[in-house]
Amino acid sequence: MTYMERITFNPNQCGGRPCIRGSRIRVKDVLDLVAAGISEAEILADYPDLEADDIKASLEYAAAQLDHPVLVEIR
Repeated sequence: MTYMERITFNPNQCGGRPCIRGSRIRVKDVLDLVAAGISEAEILADYPDLEADDIKASLEYAAAQLDHPVLVEIR
């Protein structure tokens, strides 16, 4: 399973926001924990359904969302 296959979308769950492997754990929740400085070990202990690769997938997903082309008008 690639990292991006771990991120799922369901319009009937969590408002269609990206979640981890069909669970109700949103990618944003994982990213907020990482941004708050919570260690991977602590996150995994607090969320036993998560795996280390889920945290990596969340980071990869966020990075992919920021990688978009910038169009510049040339005159």
